[in-house]
Amino acid sequence: MKRDSFSSKIGFILAAAGSAIGLGAIWKFPYMAGTNGGGVFVLLFIIATLLIGLPILLAEFIIGRRGQADAVTSFEKLAPNSAWSWIGRAGFVFSFAILSFYSVVGGWILSYLWISLGNLLQTGAIDYEAMFASMIANPWQAIGAQAIFMILTIWIVSGGIKGGIERASTWMMPALFVFFIVLAVRSLTLEGAMEGVRFLLVPDWGALNWETALMALGQAFFSLSVGVSGMITYASYLSKEIKLPQSAFSVAGMNIFISLLAGLVIFPAVFALGYSPDEGPGLVFIILPAVFGELAFGSLFMVLFFILLLFATLTSSINMLEITVSIGIKSKYDRRRRASIILGAFIFVFGIPSALSFGVLSDWTVAGRTFFDTTDFLVNNFGLPLGALFISLFAGFVLPKTATQDELQLSNAPYQLWLGLVRYAAPLVIVIILVQKIFEMITT
Repeated sequence: MKRDSFSSKIGFILAAAGSAIGLGAIWKFPYMAGTNGGGVFVLLFIIATLLIGLPILLAEFIIGRRGQADAVTSFEKLAPNSAWSWIGRAGFVFSFAILSFYSVVGGWILSYLWISLGNLLQTGAIDYEAMFASMIANPWQAIGAQAIFMILTIWIVSGGIKGGIERASTWMMPALFVFFIVLAVRSLTLEGAMEGVRFLLVPDWGALNWETALMALGQAFFSLSVGVSGMITYASYLSKEIKLPQSAFSVAGMNIFISLLAGLVIFPAVFALGYSPDEGPGLVFIILPAVFGELAFGSLFMVLFFILLLFATLTSSINMLEITVSIGIKSKYDRRRRASIILGAFIFVFGIPSALSFGVLSDWTVAGRTFFDTTDFLVNNFGLPLGALFISLFAGFVLPKTATQDELQLSNAPYQLWLGLVRYAAPLVIVIILVQKIFEMITT
């Protein structure tokens, strides 16, 4: 059976952008901006995305298309008889672990979508904080919603690249953009909305400090979905005709655009209705529904918001499952459907303790963290940075310049800029982030 591939450049870009534009852009970016100074955080995030995240993204694209195989096999082809293939194996473990708790949050989104559909004709105030706490503590609801989310993910990935991932991405991503623009327009028409726009887009230099800079670097790094070999996997399905730099800039640009749109949906409404922007992780699940509750046709807009949040979460989850499936089947492409079901089932089972972390297993902790928080903390704070560090070093120092130049097709000055960033700047920033995380662990 012939190896599948993307049928078009736009299909690949939308799939890759969908992988990056997940909870990081729509859920994490707004609350990170809200708790780290607003505009100055946004400015640092954009700079870091272009100077740190983008070079590593290109490195993953190069490795994937050069290898034309799953992440493990690509490294084995490009550096035979070496330990570099362990980067791909680590990517398998990281993506497995991430999807195990990511699917739990996907389940929460499905539950909120169901609740918001039920509230379309309902009037009266709802205590969203109490509702959210009750929802995530209910074991059957948490596990059931997680299972439905994983079934959706498995169904899409089992359809292959053209018939599953590309097809889903080419209608979910445009729908996400349209829904977001509709919501942003509604938010911007509220009285007092411009205060939220200023908070998001005008830097407050008094909020500029070392911690804000590190937070922006971390957000830029994680929002592009690098370090887990997901972009290596997608790029392995690319033909030589597609230009990698243009594709990478498109993915990075779309990620920045959606992050800003998320801010323009949330902060104008938050300020206009008298809420605080620094509510943290509860901004999307507790504060934003309360904001919608005070708007005309707010129930309808809440439905739209959770539909697009589901789309964004699914486009990321299918990339993570695809990483494990592509490594699991190797060159036996006729086994995709079976591998998708088996690996998806294992990920679901591994994720059950995360789904129960806010209820029956809430007392099970490691260093004060639940199973959900422990998995999230270890993978996102150590696994992904280490993966990105070794990917950048591999592309910068191990791959021959002839190979990287052949893949990038850049003139000398842009190529040397990319090489300098991926060899020195990106590794230095990643090491700083890792040291900061280790220091936090020691001092807290």
